[in-house]
Amino acid sequence: MASRLITGAAAGVVLAAAAACAPVEGGDASAGAGGGQAGRTLTVFAAASLTETFEELGGRFEREHPATRVEFNFAGSFELANQIAEGAPADVFASADTRTMETVADDGATAGDPVVFVRNTLQIAVPQDNPAGVESLSDLADSGVKVALCAEEVPCGAAAAEVLEAADLELTPVSRERDVKAALTKAELGEVDAALVYRTDVRASGSVEGIALAEAEQAANDYPIAVLDDAARPGLAREWTQFVRSDGAAGVFDDAGFTTA
Repeated sequence: MASRLITGAAAGVVLAAAAACAPVEGGDASAGAGGGQAGRTLTVFAAASLTETFEELGGRFEREHPATRVEFNFAGSFELANQIAEGAPADVFASADTRTMETVADDGATAGDPVVFVRNTLQIAVPQDNPAGVESLSDLADSGVKVALCAEEVPCGAAAAEVLEAADLELTPVSRERDVKAALTKAELGEVDAALVYRTDVRASGSVEGIALAEAEQAANDYPIAVLDDAARPGLAREWTQFVRSDGAAGVFDDAGFTTA
């Protein structure tokens, strides 16, 4: 994979036309595949739950755009929004919920309206041997069952709160994690008996079992994506947002467990 990881509906036609008509935009030559400006880097801030799919799509995008490198910053959406507000350089932001994206857009940090491209729902992740015998959401409230949740301010934590409210269930987690990957890791390592994470993370893990939730659709998260107003590569950023909404990308998202918009 050539993509790098750094830590911490009519719109498509319009954007394609704009990219074709503007050979140079803010220092960004928006040529299509084979359009060769050396050393172009696209910086994408994306929710942690998009890690596997965006890394795969990043490799495809690079192959279709020679001399282009896609750099990703994967973290909790709330953390990424704070980084953007503090001036961290990025071209594109993909959030795991609309609420966080609205905060960024309301601050004037997006170039145009964000567009929802996929949806995700929660599952219970348990270690493969399921030591606590968890079979349903109500089991998470049993005495002695250790549960990890995402922090309340991040999308997976907000979705968990909605699911628990819909089930009229109260529980006290042993930990609240900064993003969904951190919560998943707790279950993978057997440090907790269960974690509420996205079904896509369960599918990507391979070392946990997933238990479906009847209440999951009541707390489904829509994922919006937007080009940022201060993008160094605005033309290339628009090409990326079109790319992740394409039929080819839809297959990658569907395989990962997302529902495409």
